[in-house]
Amino acid sequence: MHRSVVSYSIPNGGPIAMVWGWAVASTFILVVGLSMAELASAAPTSGGLYFWAHAYSSPKWRNLLAWIVGYSNTIGMIASVASVDWGAVVQIMAAASISSDGSFTPTSSKAFGVYVGVVLSHAVVCCLGTKILARLQNVYMALNISLCFAVIIALPAATPRELKNNASYALGNFTNLYGWPNGFAFTLSFLAPIWTFGSCDSTVHISEEASNAAIAVPWTIVCSASIAGMLGFVVNLTLAFCMGQDLEGLMNNSIGQPMAQIFLNSFGKTATLAVWAFIILAQYMMGSSMMLVASRQSFAFARDGALPFSSWLYRMNSFTKTPVNTVLFCAAGSIALGALVFAGPQAVNAVFAIAIAAQYVAYSIPITARWTWRKENGWTPGPFSLGAWSGICAIISVVWMVFTSIVSFFPTTSNTSAQDMNYTVVVLGGVLIFSLVWYYFPVYGGVHWFEGPVPTVVGYMGGRTGKWMVQKDVEEVHNGSAEREK
Repeated sequence: MHRSVVSYSIPNGGPIAMVWGWAVASTFILVVGLSMAELASAAPTSGGLYFWAHAYSSPKWRNLLAWIVGYSNTIGMIASVASVDWGAVVQIMAAASISSDGSFTPTSSKAFGVYVGVVLSHAVVCCLGTKILARLQNVYMALNISLCFAVIIALPAATPRELKNNASYALGNFTNLYGWPNGFAFTLSFLAPIWTFGSCDSTVHISEEASNAAIAVPWTIVCSASIAGMLGFVVNLTLAFCMGQDLEGLMNNSIGQPMAQIFLNSFGKTATLAVWAFIILAQYMMGSSMMLVASRQSFAFARDGALPFSSWLYRMNSFTKTPVNTVLFCAAGSIALGALVFAGPQAVNAVFAIAIAAQYVAYSIPITARWTWRKENGWTPGPFSLGAWSGICAIISVVWMVFTSIVSFFPTTSNTSAQDMNYTVVVLGGVLIFSLVWYYFPVYGGVHWFEGPVPTVVGYMGGRTGKWMVQKDVEEVHNGSAEREK
């Protein structure tokens, strides 16, 4: 995923933003991951964030907060699918430009057509059995890590001497191309690592399909954030030493992808296309992974009747044994977000910011609730616990997420137009307003019937009481639901 977002850091600080901006943001992302891991250990369920928001909030507010978190998480996951797949399309367009020696000209219509094809292919992949998907995830992880090491080793060896930078430039040069004040430009570069590996709850949404989830899920969150942060730092460091000093030329190249131009300058056409093919494959596989997670989250939210057409969405396909309907729901939402490309050349970049802001809204609420109402929510830590550091990590996490969510609302440049505006506020705000209108709608609104998460694990019973249960209680609830369906 890193290959799609280097354009956030190069114009907003150059080498300093690429190297030190990544390091700063990665540290805070890890802190967020630690807070999320503690919640995941205490209650591993595919409902994840909105389950925690309900379980650890005050009885007066738990249904509303769970509702808001559920919708924020849903649009955030769908935007994540859209942003990853759009990143893949950008890379495919770059490959076409390189292979045609610049004669191929990408257009919004061409890009959107390829994008629809990518999204639909991911929908097909995610309608397959869980075992097949699990194998694909393992292949993706191996491929992504291998690509990182390949870049770290091969790029310095292939880069011509005239394009190699000294340590003073690679570690200390600050270049601001977009006109924002230098300090704010540096903070905009944080969006690159946040989008790349800041989705700390992805593993949580398939926790009900994992063995020993109370231990495996939190450690997966922490380890993935740590490894991604370190590998990303080294890759950025390598790029800073091997990209030359014409940063404006990298951003405005005919290929439309600064990373592709860096590779082309160092490797030449044939080798770049060979490496780029694997990069596209890794990005494509990440898209299937995000579609899988998004569909599982939507399935869990539909289980509680909160999404429109929940009775249709909450169906397991008898042939594939997967939630095909929620996969189609997520694919349709992703395609709709991709249509922002027709609003302007920069408008579609909002899908990256929506993924960040929506997810951080959903992350902040359960972390805050767990501490705000800690005397009444019956909090019991799981096997993974931060102990005395828990409260400190929670404060740092929430402050960081509020700050970076606000940053994500800003447009790319200081001098913007209607075509180049950031539509994050419009899309995310529209979804949240819709969710609140539906929640408080007279007679039919969620305030009249929404009871929170349906119990699926030993411990939390949900509903308005928010009581905790044992296995026997869980079985009784599901038996009663089955009888009502009959």
